[in-house]
Amino acid sequence: MKYYFKQRFFSWLDSYDIYNEDNETEFTVEGVFSLGHCLHVYDRNKEHIGTIKEELFRLLPHFQIFYKDNYLGEIVKEFSFFKPSFTMDFNGWHVDGDWTEWEYTIKDEYGNLIATISKDIWNFTDVYWIDIVDDDDAFDVLMVVLAIDAEKCSRS
Repeated sequence: MKYYFKQRFFSWLDSYDIYNEDNETEFTVEGVFSLGHCLHVYDRNKEHIGTIKEELFRLLPHFQIFYKDNYLGEIVKEFSFFKPSFTMDFNGWHVDGDWTEWEYTIKDEYGNLIATISKDIWNFTDVYWIDIVDDDDAFDVLMVVLAIDAEKCSRS
């Protein structure tokens, strides 16, 4: 399945709509005022399905992931010089980016491809194209993209 994220142009807090291949809204992401990023994810029926919260006062960026109200684990940015890298402690995935930070791949612990992520640089707002191998992984991949974008935003 393919999705694309599109940040809303006029938004004080992080706010995204996530569209499927048919240009229908699959998910909505709403930022809330807090120290660090805190994003709530809603499905197409406007039901809250998850939250990502940035943990502050850490050497490297950490993001707590919740499915509904259940804590799943963390997405952690790893120390690297030229290419961004993230790990997920709740499913064994590893995320590697290129040096431009526009292209990412997500792989499982066996090296199998889970998804690819591409940032569209020719827009006024952040736009990400996501190609997911298995639709059952959509929520976790969504959280990865949110963590990547939040980390970039915090760094800026």
